[in-house]
Amino acid sequence: MLESMQGYLHAEFWEVELLPWLMRVLVAVLIWLVGKWIAQRLGKFFKRMMERAGVEATLVRFLGNIVYTVMLVVVALAALDHLGVKTTSLLAIFGAAGLAVGLAMKDSLSNFASGVMLILFRPFKVGDFIEAAGTAGVVEGIGIFATQLRSGDNREIIVPNGRIYTGNIINFSAKPTRRIDLVFSIAYGDDIKLAKRLIEQVIKADTRILEEPAPAIMLGELAESSVDINVRPWVNTADYWPVRADLLENIKQTFDDNGISIPFPQRELHVYDKSEKLLD
Repeated sequence: MLESMQGYLHAEFWEVELLPWLMRVLVAVLIWLVGKWIAQRLGKFFKRMMERAGVEATLVRFLGNIVYTVMLVVVALAALDHLGVKTTSLLAIFGAAGLAVGLAMKDSLSNFASGVMLILFRPFKVGDFIEAAGTAGVVEGIGIFATQLRSGDNREIIVPNGRIYTGNIINFSAKPTRRIDLVFSIAYGDDIKLAKRLIEQVIKADTRILEEPAPAIMLGELAESSVDINVRPWVNTADYWPVRADLLENIKQTFDDNGISIPFPQRELHVYDKSEKLLD
């Protein structure tokens, strides 16, 4: 009788407990393997879609890994749920841990979000000369958390993306052409028309200056000690600084050769000898 009861218990344990548990484990393993395979395929598909959209390679890799990791977490939770594990408690723990990490890494997450926006919207690209966050330089790299700039004197500057995205961004390389804004001051006694004609000659002699839009040479202001002439030629962006420097030098030299003076502030000092007044 004892042997029959043991056989019955063993048969009942196998059919009621062990066999269903093994089936749940088998199904959970299948869920994990199939889910992982699907996550890999979806991750690769997501990366290809971003590459076709022209998204930066750094962001493609980073977001692709995030999508793959999130899908793996979902698959793992589904497998654990099938085993009978209470995933709601795990989600609560993960949520609390995520909140704590988020608060601790608030600035880093802000830089990350700003980096994603910079890469997606592309207000500038590698090689552009920009001014942002109080810093000017050539963009050498756009990372997830910071942007690398090279200053004019060849210094490397690392600027957090959060400071760049939340402030004004001036991209000097965004447009193919730029306008040079110069002001030349002449004395009140000089010939204004002659000065404008000389400036026009210098501008026409420089083939780097564009004909369209036409350069503007106009009277800007009657200042306290000078007549100011505004000069506004257009050039290709790459020629901006060389042309600006040459214009300053050539127009100054032309003025000197033709008797046009560039006034500068002058002061008269009157010295009084108090000792002479006392003697008187």
